[in-house]
Amino acid sequence: MPKTNKKAAVALVGLMGLLGAGFAINDVSKWEGFRSVGYLDIVNVPTKCFGDTTGVTVGKKYTFAECEESISEEVLKHATGVINCTPGLRENPYQFAAATSLAYNIGIRGYCRSTVARRFNAGDWRGACNAFLMWNRAGGRVVQGLVNRRRDERRRCLSVPPQYSTAISAS
Repeated sequence: MPKTNKKAAVALVGLMGLLGAGFAINDVSKWEGFRSVGYLDIVNVPTKCFGDTTGVTVGKKYTFAECEESISEEVLKHATGVINCTPGLRENPYQFAAATSLAYNIGIRGYCRSTVARRFNAGDWRGACNAFLMWNRAGGRVVQGLVNRRRDERRRCLSVPPQYSTAISAS
């Protein structure tokens, strides 16, 4: 797991708690992998570092320090977007981390318009977690890596530590 820069880490901790912050960055970096040279992803989107699509120059080499800073900023941006769309996740770090990982991959706009977000907001927590599995395509085709990622995000989403007995247990 990459280190987070201190400012972004403090903001993440304040936003979603230490547990959720660690999960979100770890989950994103695990599934995105690391590439230090800007490239075109599976659907030809310019991408760098840990799946970052902001300010990318294809073919440019990025330092690991630049990539660490980038993932911290991007996860923070996506976590903020998740909270804006689904404020009920603020006190639920497992679900918040899973939703942040999904939003990082599909974009904040995609997340906010998703069945996942609608179900969270309607109080259907289990249904929201199950809806992660819908997001398994890139370029119109099912991609095994996305199938695996969504299963992992769903597993995280359905996790409920004892101190966070939310509506998931009851659904």
